[in-house]
Amino acid sequence: MSVLSRRAAITSISAISAAAGATIYYQNTKTKRQSMLPSYEATFSVPLECDACINDIKSALSKVDGITSTTFSIPSHLVSITSTTAPSTLISTIQSTGRDAILRGSGAPNSAAVCILEIPPSSVSTSQITPPTQSKYRSPVRGLARLIQISEKLTLMDVTLTSLPRGRYSISVRKTGDISCGAASLGDIYRGEDGDRNGELGVLEVDEKGRGNLVGEVGWRVGEMVGRGLCVQPIGADDFHGIDGKGEVVGVVARSAGVWENEKVVCGCSGKTIWEERQEMVGKGMV
Repeated sequence: MSVLSRRAAITSISAISAAAGATIYYQNTKTKRQSMLPSYEATFSVPLECDACINDIKSALSKVDGITSTTFSIPSHLVSITSTTAPSTLISTIQSTGRDAILRGSGAPNSAAVCILEIPPSSVSTSQITPPTQSKYRSPVRGLARLIQISEKLTLMDVTLTSLPRGRYSISVRKTGDISCGAASLGDIYRGEDGDRNGELGVLEVDEKGRGNLVGEVGWRVGEMVGRGLCVQPIGADDFHGIDGKGEVVGVVARSAGVWENEKVVCGCSGKTIWEERQEMVGKGMV
């Protein structure tokens, strides 16, 4: 059984052994535990017009645990945050001020990765690509996993699921990156080259609105996971209120930009601005 739990929902937890692949927890409050974790820097594109914009965001971020410093650039429309806090929390906090935010880079070079989670291509049907709560979307995308290596053997994992049926889901890293047939083509749970890692990364609950979030630290290096698949599966028929009888979503872990490594404002392929791309991704179900 995985030991990863939703960090944001936990205020007091028992110490758990730091075995290979296991989540490292501390017997302390959430604030104390976050202060014991290594911090990382992340940059976000945010529409910044004046000092009032900065003050609004500063005020919102001041209520978030784990943040050690923030810097703002109005000309570049960039916010830099050093913290132990999950990117999804930082993004939602900035969005609470009425401004959007795009994660541009996080962590040291070659220490960050992302995984778009979607219905396996072999399972896609008209009924499946229409989310139960947002029928205007026509996309197989059901979520996003962000991975940021914060020390030699510790990675922050931030998973957000959207438009999935209510129930409990498990997430695991798999041996291959072949998502064509879902779990069947991804292979067995990957336990590292020496077989000593915990490939069962955690359990999360999706609510009646179709959303779920899982944040925690896993004992993996990002480089060990790049190119391999992540598989999210419903746990038990009794816990799953699905529409397709299977309900799994999968994705391939790919490297993403480290902090200050991504200065793109217009895509060289599509010609779209980062904000146009952002709206397109939101329309597909990514957050």
